[in-house]
Amino acid sequence: MEYFFYCRDRVGSWPLRAELIETHWSFMDPYGEAMIARGPTLLPDETPTGSMHVVDLPDATAARAFAFDEPNHRAGVYGEVLMRRWRAMVGRTMWDFTGGVDGYERFLIIGHAKPGMAAARESLSDDYRRYLTGADYGDRMIVGGSLLSEDGNEWMGTALMAELPDRKAAEAVLPNGPCGRAGMYESVEVHRWEFGGRR
Repeated sequence: MEYFFYCRDRVGSWPLRAELIETHWSFMDPYGEAMIARGPTLLPDETPTGSMHVVDLPDATAARAFAFDEPNHRAGVYGEVLMRRWRAMVGRTMWDFTGGVDGYERFLIIGHAKPGMAAARESLSDDYRRYLTGADYGDRMIVGGSLLSEDGNEWMGTALMAELPDRKAAEAVLPNGPCGRAGMYESVEVHRWEFGGRR
């Protein structure tokens, strides 16, 4: 089962995060083969604001261990953990992405679904896949997928990692897509993001 995690840093926790970087990487090392995407979100001055991972794990118990046994979480770096089942719409890992463009930035884009949108979202599934993998965004999407409830039955939103010209372009992706035009998102958040892991 694949899972999406976004852990939001507590304000002022950057020094503790920096102190724990090697411990964090060591915790993540055994998950290397299962990792689909990973990396921190950042302010313009490069201060981290959170940590995102998409990982293939055996079950919900393993997913909770991944999220809550992680050293940053145990030490209090994170103030909030978002954990969702994941269904890929862009069929690659971030290491498969080779479309880097000079001057472009990378973003994590999360759309939070309004309640009760699962059936409507399913009806737009093919349109959404074409939107993300077609001419406009196909070579700009690094990783993308649907966020689901723990049982996998309820659509909870969308998460995309994309390389785009600027923040304005990133903010337009979900609102201009099929689900955005249909009014299915309660909110959309956009974060500067970079590839993570050991350098």
